Amino acid sequence: MISLVATLLAMSSVTAQNHTFDINTKKVGGPIPSTMYGIFFEDINYAADGGLYGELVKNRSFEFPQHFMGWEAFGQFELKNDGPFNKNPHYVRLSDSGHNDKFTGLENEGFFGIGYQKGADYRFTVWARNPNGDGEVTVRVLFCDPNTMGERQQFSEDKIVVSGKEWKKYEVVIKANSTVDKGTLRLMLTRNSKTVDLEHISLFPVDVYKGDENGMRKDLAESLEQLKPGVFRFPGGCIVEGTDLATRYQWKNSVGPVENRPLNENRWHYTFDYRFFPDYYQSYGLGFYEYFRLSEQIGAEPLPVVSVGLSCEFQNGSHRSDKHVDVDQLQPYIDDVLDLIEFANGDPAKNQWAKLRADMGHPAPFNLKYVAIGNEQWGAIYPENLKPFMDQVRKKYPNIKIIGGSGPNSEGADFDYLWPEMRKLGVDLVDEHFYRNEEWFLKSGNRYDNYKRGKGEPKVFAGEYACHGSGKKWNHFNAALMEAAFMTNLERNADVVEMATYAPLFAHVDGWQWRPDAIWFDNLRKFNSCAYYVQQLYSVNKGTNMLTLTMNGKPVAGNDGQDGLFASAVLDKNTGEVIVKIINTGDKAQDVTLNLNGMKGSYTAQLITFHSDNLTAENTLDEPEKIVPQTSSLTVTAPAQAVSIPARTFSIYKIKK
Repeated sequence: MISLVATLLAMSSVTAQNHTFDINTKKVGGPIPSTMYGIFFEDINYAADGGLYGELVKNRSFEFPQHFMGWEAFGQFELKNDGPFNKNPHYVRLSDSGHNDKFTGLENEGFFGIGYQKGADYRFTVWARNPNGDGEVTVRVLFCDPNTMGERQQFSEDKIVVSGKEWKKYEVVIKANSTVDKGTLRLMLTRNSKTVDLEHISLFPVDVYKGDENGMRKDLAESLEQLKPGVFRFPGGCIVEGTDLATRYQWKNSVGPVENRPLNENRWHYTFDYRFFPDYYQSYGLGFYEYFRLSEQIGAEPLPVVSVGLSCEFQNGSHRSDKHVDVDQLQPYIDDVLDLIEFANGDPAKNQWAKLRADMGHPAPFNLKYVAIGNEQWGAIYPENLKPFMDQVRKKYPNIKIIGGSGPNSEGADFDYLWPEMRKLGVDLVDEHFYRNEEWFLKSGNRYDNYKRGKGEPKVFAGEYACHGSGKKWNHFNAALMEAAFMTNLERNADVVEMATYAPLFAHVDGWQWRPDAIWFDNLRKFNSCAYYVQQLYSVNKGTNMLTLTMNGKPVAGNDGQDGLFASAVLDKNTGEVIVKIINTGDKAQDVTLNLNGMKGSYTAQLITFHSDNLTAENTLDEPEKIVPQTSSLTVTAPAQAVSIPARTFSIYKIKK
């Protein structure tokens, strides 16, 4: 009996010790890269046109294959194709209706409607002329609610007066007198009117992000800024490849005067027949200049992704064919990368692309440091195509860090093949992607603990990842909690992982094709998902240096005997704070002792908790702050402080050292 009691006491002691986190605050580890937590923008789910890009008019230059898609034309109208912009030659000629009680004009439906906010100002612009030069033509500009039960559909109105045979840009600022989430923009000729030509019809809120002309939707851009991202990957992944080479993203088409940027078919246009949007095109209004500018404004390193001469392998196969560019035909694609670096960093006096950047309003360089070549390519054709890019970029721009890829999977034959190939080529970082279920995230807490380290070894860029809930591929709290648990692995191995970006970033509630997503929106509102708040909690609390945190000498990574706990610790030299992140993925509260080796006495601390009793709950447009982090204060006694981590909770302790 005495022996049995002794054994039980010993087991009890071991169980208690299992929840003791030893945090070495005396030995400061390596630095946490400034790029550690970032964002990835893919033009999917109407993230650009109809989303972040502030333009409210769809098909503003009549360049969609169905030239009046998005428009209703009425009265006497004619489509012409000899306009002032060679890459966007189409425009509309409006003439008098021929009858005093008939009307000529156009009406645009916007992207799932046009959102108007009462009291807000909107800038209407159009390129126009009177082709006959026979006097003035008045065009009425009306904001309308086609579904109103009121006496009039129009709730705001102004006009422009067009004169002269030469194309000119006209502008008027109109205040919205009502809030309408699915309105229209209507243009009407006055009765007995002369003929007028209209091209590049545009409508922006005046209050765009940072006040930039051709700017971003303010509330969505502010959500990006509030993430405090270290890196901004753009313009996407699969859209860089294109469904075919002709529809790949070409950055040179996305810069210069916005009126002369050609239309491109979005790769997501034809991807899902069960969520099909026949009007999904890219205006390129949100182009590479705007991406670089936005990176600068939100304080993130720009990371452009460029084509490696391979169209989407999911859609075209991974064998050599006319769907891909042969190695001996790659020079134009390589030149695009070299020219991009000049556009971003070059001297305007010495390079035409750098001069274009300066002419667009940014004489100073954007200080580009990274470029990703290719997206989710796999098989032998990828390293074969990548090598000549590597050779020429390395030779001309040795300081640019080049990112290669490990394919679309987190493990498996393609992944195992590509990592050695990337080492052989000498890339600086390897882009890993993983969209996986909860079980994968729970079992991957040690993923980077045993990655190779050392001089010349590529770093990791976790370029696309998200937890896709089993049976419910949707934004909900439990999926975000799994992501939070996994991210302790990123933070603990910041000497291996240089950057990570959750994906995708945006989704329009009426136009999504992929979920989960970080930020959801309609025409007037938005909400940040649970996944967004996890990313933000890591980014704003990333610290400057790693600290060792172990339990019984092992990393806290959801391993056997750790009761579903995940944890990491960092030091912020700027604030003097020790920051401990603990995630309890289990369904029971867990008692933990924070053993702060190197600290004694009482310390002021801040506790941030992110929790929901309902694991499948999520924020919504109607309840945008249903699940948000909560902050409180407490006193921590060192070296040993007992805390309790509630079930299904992400807790952060910020202890002022």
